[in-house]
Order: sequence, then C-alpha cells, then structure tokens
Amino acid sequence: MATPVWLVRDGEVLRVITGAESGKAKRLANNPSVLVAVCDSRGKLQGPQGQATAVLQDSVETAQTAAAIKARYGFLGRVLSWRAERAEKKAGKSGQVGITITM
Repeated sequence: MATPVWLVRDGEVLRVITGAESGKAKRLANNPSVLVAVCDSRGKLQGPQGQATAVLQDSVETAQTAAAIKARYGFLGRVLSWRAERAEKKAGKSGQVGITITM
C-alpha cells in the first residue's frame, strides 16, 4: 500500500517525519526494508519503485528532521506539522518520530 509522506533530501538519505505510534513506525521497528517511489498527494505512483532501508531516528534527529520539513514546505509545512503534533497530543500519543531512508 502506497503511503505519501513529506520528506527532505539530506545528502544521500531521505528524511521523513511521522507519528511515533503510526503503522509506519511500528512496522519499521520490525522490518527496515521499504519501497520508495515518486507519487502524488494521494499515493498514486508516478514512477518505478526502488528498494531502500529505513530506520527510526532518535529525538535529536527527529527534531532536526521536523525543522527541515517545516523549512522546505514553508507556511503550509508549519501549519500541517502543527496540526499533526496537536492531534498526536490530543489523542494521548507519544508525539512524532523521524525516519532516515537510505537507498
């Protein structure tokens, strides 16, 4: 199942932010193998998929990734990040976690 995410390129890796208790984060804790592809905002693939490895980030890396995503996506990134953080807190969840993806 394709899951679109906001990301930033950091040298040779991609950095993503997600809910710490999301399905993505739980799955990666058990299996770091992922498929990566360009897609539209609904997850419809726009190109071929490639094998990659993803690992969860520590709290310092997660903060850096969150800041980089907010900077890359500007006002919209800040608003949507704020909404995601607020929803996590309201639901009593443990916040967000960053993911580092290496092709």
